[in-house]
Amino acid sequence: MSRLVKDYIEIADFTSLDALIERLTELRDGLPAGAEAELRIRGDEVFGRHLSIGYLRPQTAEEAACEARYADAYQQSRELELSRLQDELGYCALPQRRGRRLRAVA
Repeated sequence: MSRLVKDYIEIADFTSLDALIERLTELRDGLPAGAEAELRIRGDEVFGRHLSIGYLRPQTAEEAACEARYADAYQQSRELELSRLQDELGYCALPQRRGRRLRAVA
């Protein structure tokens, strides 16, 4: 199963409405199927405004390989952090009771 990645295209320079519409049409036609594209205006008065198009695309093989290299290290760091927090808070697991069921009474 391929994972989807959020990617962005920014349009900073546009001069006329026709040129902008043409550029947006080209971008829409080049997006992968099911991209769920969204258009936002970003920036401010000081640095200027630009259009940002966010869309979902399949993860490339290179991105998947890079993620796979670091997945184990990330999982280990999360487990260490969890055990550190459990030690800090004095967490102890309660024994599971077997044979007893809860009964809903209305």
